[in-house]
Amino acid sequence: MPLSATSRSVLLDAARASLLSRLNPAVAAVPPPPEEMPELFQPAGCFVSLHERFTHRLRGCVGKLDPEQSLWQTVCATAADVLRDPRFIMFPVTFNEVANLEIEISVLSPPTQAKHALDFELLDDGIYLTHGSRAGFFLPQVARETKWTKEQLLDRLCTEKLGLPPDTWQKPEARLYTFKVEVIGPEPV
Repeated sequence: MPLSATSRSVLLDAARASLLSRLNPAVAAVPPPPEEMPELFQPAGCFVSLHERFTHRLRGCVGKLDPEQSLWQTVCATAADVLRDPRFIMFPVTFNEVANLEIEISVLSPPTQAKHALDFELLDDGIYLTHGSRAGFFLPQVARETKWTKEQLLDRLCTEKLGLPPDTWQKPEARLYTFKVEVIGPEPV
């Protein structure tokens, strides 16, 4: 679902307002979605990532894979939830820090099951792996930034996101799904 430049800007504004509203409800309110942009009402999953502007150090990244709500609702909810990223509970994002953060939205296509575990485009596909009741995923940005091979990416997905041995992706009961990502931003918050 390619988004227009206007829709992309509106989604960044909505994410920013949701983030600020969660940090201080008196400062910002989330505006209603513009009715003349029907693509914002289509169901879609998304991730919202926060990075320090000058160091690019991650300060939060959470998302929703399944397209249960409209893109607008998912972006607003996820932008507020990024402040609850469990990796940053001990050092949460503060209101004063927001001026030095960039926000990035990754809009996800619906996931489709891969024919086998290595059946994905390393630099273009997001991957979602399930094994029993455990699941985890990486956006394609992870492969681009780390320069890992497919096998290394899957190994790390198993250990870091599923908490399982690195070769779990090779087990017959493991299922790999892929999805495309449209990245919006990064833009200063």
